[in-house]
Amino acid sequence: MSVLRTSLAVTLAALALGACGNRAELKLAPDQTSPPIPYGREVQPGADDLLKPPAQAAPARNVEPRRRSQDREDDPFDLPPEG
Repeated sequence: MSVLRTSLAVTLAALALGACGNRAELKLAPDQTSPPIPYGREVQPGADDLLKPPAQAAPARNVEPRRRSQDREDDPFDLPPEG
């Protein structure tokens, strides 16, 4: 009986925590100012622009994945540990 109560309590807690998420648009607090305009830009970027990672942070993959095992080329930097 206690296992049932425990699992019920955990389930209710998970549902309560999952329901408290906020899906509103991001806004500054009344006493805050927006960050300065980045150098080279004329327009202040919005919250969505600031949250989107640049292409350098998440580059697109342009290499085909290996379909079968292949021998590795000799790596001159693959040295044994110093002992």
